[in-house]
Amino acid sequence: MPYEKLLSPLQTGDVELTNRVLMAPLTRARTPDSVPGRLQAEYYAQRAGAGLIISEATNISPTARGYVYTPGIWTDAQEAGWRQVVDAVHGAGGKMALQLWHVGRVSHEMVQPDGQQPVAPSALRAEGANCFVEFADGSSGQHPTSTPRALETDEIPGLIEDYRQAAKRAKRAGFDMVEVHAANAYLLQQFLATGSNQRSDRYGGNVVNRARLLLEVVDAVSAELGAGRVGVRLSPFIEIFGLSDDEPEAMMRYLAEELGRRGIAYLHINEPDWTGEGPQLSDVFRRDLRERFSGTLIYCGHYTAERAEALIEAGLGDAAAYGRPYIANPDLVERFRRDATLNEPDPNTFYGGGAEGYTDYPTLD
Repeated sequence: MPYEKLLSPLQTGDVELTNRVLMAPLTRARTPDSVPGRLQAEYYAQRAGAGLIISEATNISPTARGYVYTPGIWTDAQEAGWRQVVDAVHGAGGKMALQLWHVGRVSHEMVQPDGQQPVAPSALRAEGANCFVEFADGSSGQHPTSTPRALETDEIPGLIEDYRQAAKRAKRAGFDMVEVHAANAYLLQQFLATGSNQRSDRYGGNVVNRARLLLEVVDAVSAELGAGRVGVRLSPFIEIFGLSDDEPEAMMRYLAEELGRRGIAYLHINEPDWTGEGPQLSDVFRRDLRERFSGTLIYCGHYTAERAEALIEAGLGDAAAYGRPYIANPDLVERFRRDATLNEPDPNTFYGGGAEGYTDYPTLD
């Protein structure tokens, strides 16, 4: 059998995966009312052959939003919608994690409740970044982000509670795991990075303080599900949405040790060249992570089956997450198993719309 390592089972925390081909979180902007439904249930169930499906980024609260047409997990209706999705995935033999998301400063007043300012660690605009808004005439499109306000220290416990409540709802909806989104220049990474965090309280300054919010969120989420059902997504060295960081390696070393000490199930590393540009992670960096974190290491970014097999064979990672290949190939695992040709995704249908470019890609059979 080709790709023997990639297609082998994997124990990830408290969850046993049938293979190491994971579906990466993919924003598809197909929930106009923020409530997933039958279309999403069909879409995810089609891809249940993945060892683990990680859901599209899901807003934990109304103020966590930066993009219209993305799902949430703060209302009963949203919870019920996700339960329908998870039931469909489980019915098809799959496992699923919910990715918990707060965009922070990558937002605009038009997306926020009552037109309020987005929140961030510091009142620094995400230069060069766009969010996705709905205009007064009913049309939608990209719009430059607005300047956020800095979160007050006494507001942070309420933010952590939003994460905890989202995890509680995820558990009730039947998700096997949750993934805390601390990557891609959104709120939790804004706290981690020196360029976006200029606070002088206990959540700013040195590495320990800048990591504090993420670790407190992980603790709150783990209290609801157990650490063995919690993962964290990170994106070291990434420079998007105006994010900059002078200490990415020091932060990664600290987080790997602290998250490992907490016994979480996995670290999901979005590689800095995920867009096709930027630096590549070195094997030295990967070995350093492996030494500091004893849980599952997942890497995401331009992986072929061959490259993922080599990564696992070398002991540098345990699994690979696939994004665009899963858009166009609902049966990606079977295609790897048969060493078959992959469908090419249509970028024109990545975001928004209905079934076209979403649930109509053909399988091998």
